[in-house]
Amino acid sequence: MLKSSENGSAGTSRRGALRIEAKRPALNQGNSTPDGPGKHKRLEPVVLVKLHDKQSERDHRELRIDKVGVRGLRFPIQVRDKAHAVQDTVATIGMFVDLPQEFKGTHMSRFLEVLNAHGHVIHVENIPEILQAMQEKFQAATSHLEIEFPYFMVKRAPVTGRESVMDYVARFDAAACRKEIQFLLTVRANVTTLCPCSKAIAAYGAHNQRGEVTVQIRSRKVVWIEDLIAIIESSGSSPLYALLKRQDEKAVTEQAYDNPVFVEDLVRNVALKLNAHPDVTWYKVEAENQESIHNHNAYACIEKH
Repeated sequence: MLKSSENGSAGTSRRGALRIEAKRPALNQGNSTPDGPGKHKRLEPVVLVKLHDKQSERDHRELRIDKVGVRGLRFPIQVRDKAHAVQDTVATIGMFVDLPQEFKGTHMSRFLEVLNAHGHVIHVENIPEILQAMQEKFQAATSHLEIEFPYFMVKRAPVTGRESVMDYVARFDAAACRKEIQFLLTVRANVTTLCPCSKAIAAYGAHNQRGEVTVQIRSRKVVWIEDLIAIIESSGSSPLYALLKRQDEKAVTEQAYDNPVFVEDLVRNVALKLNAHPDVTWYKVEAENQESIHNHNAYACIEKH
């Protein structure tokens, strides 16, 4: 579970903690290497030759770069969840800083140095330290951190109660400008939507499809990933499940038929529930239906201003 913030406060709630566990291989702590059974060969000291620093050259185009860094870095993490305390997953991470107009380039290896320096255990309250470390390492005014990962929950089928694991997508964005920090929590989940128009005009049946809902929020307190997933899944015609037996399939099919939802209804239903949430201060809700009778998708968006 992640905490998003409107005012840059990192918070101290352990419930919202994100821990990044660097699974490092054991290192040879001595200054020698194996050289046959029971023998070690002494390592000679390495002399580093100073090389030309191309990135620090002067750039004469006088154009500041807003964000430059690394993206697509895969890293093992441990995330707090509501049901089981923690779960292990793998994140895709992006790290960026601004680049003043006078410098030709940035030193990409330094992003990895910053991450691995904090890589044993990182909690949400440590994220500002990473942002600050990037600013100091690069002498930058701004720093940005993206963490996106699959999030898993165990769901029970509606009739048989058979358990299965469902996957979702969660994302955490943090940005620092000097000392001011902003946090953004994103959750993406799928639902079934059944077309109200199709149901109204057809003699039997109605077309339905899978709809993808993306919710972004800022909040004054901790908001669980599971709670946002519940809001999304209760706003469509029917939730999705990984495992359904015949009795379950009958139930979800009939539930969807009894609750027809346009893509417009879907985003409005989610927005109403976010409006009622006492800790959500800003949100953006997007829904995209993969239309089953068209070769295009249907899309809607609501943002709280």
